[in-house]
Amino acid sequence: MVGIKEPGTETQKRGGNASPFAGLFLAIALAGAAFWAGQHYPPNPPAGVAPTPPASPSVVLPVPGSGKQTTVSPGMLIGENTIADIASEASKSVVTIDTSSSVILPDSPFGFDRSFRDFEFFFGPSFRFGPPQGQRKFESRGSGSGVILRPDGYILTNNHVIGNADKIKVALSDNRVFEGRVVGKDSFSDVALVKIDAQDLPVARFGSSKTLRAGDWAIAIGNPLGLEHTVTLGIISALGRSLSALQNNVELIQTDAAINPGNSGGPLLNIHGEVIGLNTAIRGDAQNIGFALPIDVARDVAQQLLEYGKIARAYVGIYMQDLDAKLAKALGMPESAKGVVVVRVAPDSPAEKAGLTQGDVIEKVDGKAVTTSKEVQQLVRSHKPGQSLNLLLFRNGELTSLPLKIGDYPAEALESSR
Repeated sequence: MVGIKEPGTETQKRGGNASPFAGLFLAIALAGAAFWAGQHYPPNPPAGVAPTPPASPSVVLPVPGSGKQTTVSPGMLIGENTIADIASEASKSVVTIDTSSSVILPDSPFGFDRSFRDFEFFFGPSFRFGPPQGQRKFESRGSGSGVILRPDGYILTNNHVIGNADKIKVALSDNRVFEGRVVGKDSFSDVALVKIDAQDLPVARFGSSKTLRAGDWAIAIGNPLGLEHTVTLGIISALGRSLSALQNNVELIQTDAAINPGNSGGPLLNIHGEVIGLNTAIRGDAQNIGFALPIDVARDVAQQLLEYGKIARAYVGIYMQDLDAKLAKALGMPESAKGVVVVRVAPDSPAEKAGLTQGDVIEKVDGKAVTTSKEVQQLVRSHKPGQSLNLLLFRNGELTSLPLKIGDYPAEALESSR
């Protein structure tokens, strides 16, 4: 065909007796040159298309505590031994906490204190079922986990792990066992601090829970059902969860890393082996729905317990409800109005002293618009007792500014939140 040449025809004609393999060698050489050029001189991408970044080289990482190294290949999120290495190192700072407490119960075959007059009616006055009536002392036992906070024997755990225990035993990863004593505990956040008489303990590496995202890796270590130093792997499922069991006091981390009874107080780790939470609770009617207390909250509470022996917690003393269209109309506000309604004011509270009344609608706290009671709580808790804040209220058809001095959370309120 005119204007078209068959590949290789001209070369064969000019070469005369050239080897039939010459074309193959030339093709290989050209392909190699093209490959070399492609590797070292990549062509410019078409307009509007971002250039492809070069492949990342393999990364050599040290294996903590072993003196060995592991290689993470390009494109891999974690190496083959990453989780095992993290668990091996982190487990050194995880402890088992066993508690016991005395419980006095009525000495009755039915578990409650009552006379046997009902039985005497049927069987006569000489009838006695079981031993003489009185009280019997029993020992209640519990088990949980904890994290070494300081090398001089301070252990971080959950308040519900300690409870009202008479005796506390702390077992370290090297099998040493110590008597523990409670330095302080806070039922509001479910944090407790325990001290043992030991030195030079391996301290956990602490990260921050402020930068977490749903989908991040999560590793739980603890002693579920007495199975010491159990390791489970999952992800951060969600953030900002609340539990009625904690009176919605703290926003928790949700994870699908398996957590079971006995895990409480143990660490939830990130992929760097840093503690990001204390495993705290599970949903008993579900699978793989566990909750951890953010480590930033736990460490702040522990620090206050160490320094002051108690927690300074902001208190205003109001019960709130989010404003909806129906409620707004009833209060004489536009149905599109936003805010939080004060439904009750606690007697002798900072709110009552400031003049806050039932039916007031909080629209702003310190100049920040609020639409939910949760937002009001967060802004109040960002202050310390003794500090003041300013509320912008809708009251009797007009806006009113009201200063309020924050009080300290009363002990009776804390007791009711247990």
